[in-house]
Amino acid sequence: MTYAIQELVVRHVSPLDTAEITEVVADAMWDGPVARWLQPDPMARRRNVPRYFEIFVDYAVQYGEVYGTADETGRMAAVALWFPLTSMIPPPFEYERRVKEAAEDAIDRVQQLDVALDANHPLEPHHYLAFLAVRPSRQNHGLGSALIGRHHARLDQAGIPAYLEANDPRNRDLYLRHGYQVRSVIDLPDGPPLWTMWRAPMV
Repeated sequence: MTYAIQELVVRHVSPLDTAEITEVVADAMWDGPVARWLQPDPMARRRNVPRYFEIFVDYAVQYGEVYGTADETGRMAAVALWFPLTSMIPPPFEYERRVKEAAEDAIDRVQQLDVALDANHPLEPHHYLAFLAVRPSRQNHGLGSALIGRHHARLDQAGIPAYLEANDPRNRDLYLRHGYQVRSVIDLPDGPPLWTMWRAPMV
């Protein structure tokens, strides 16, 4: 299924190519502020980030919704991973084992991050934007806005709020423009801030 938005085509990704989705997320986020805090060594980070994000991509494929848009060559350029937390879903399969294997010596910080995110996650029903990832070469072209705009239209129609965590001021400001409000700020130990953000449905 495809949706034309601002001359971009946003599609509910199917069939799901988990390897390509993981590649996009890793390419977009491997050198972000949280990733650098989790694993300061760039070589180790580059090696392990795909395995880390693969856990969440697999989880989204099974229990969430994945939207994507491609570039002119047909290569996936951006993806959004949403989880409809309007009812209970199980945790990622073998999460502890997989995250330890992916994190290696950064496991303590990964666990600190998980505790902080869990403590701030709202309990009321909502859709959770876990990752909005745009390849670095395709950023600042409106792809991220198109992806979240597609899902926001659906949420507004259904009267469902949305939640996310922004990991840098530029992303925070993007989400503010799309109707999110800051709920709290997570201060990671010796790390970057994370802004928890909530968007009420717009009618």
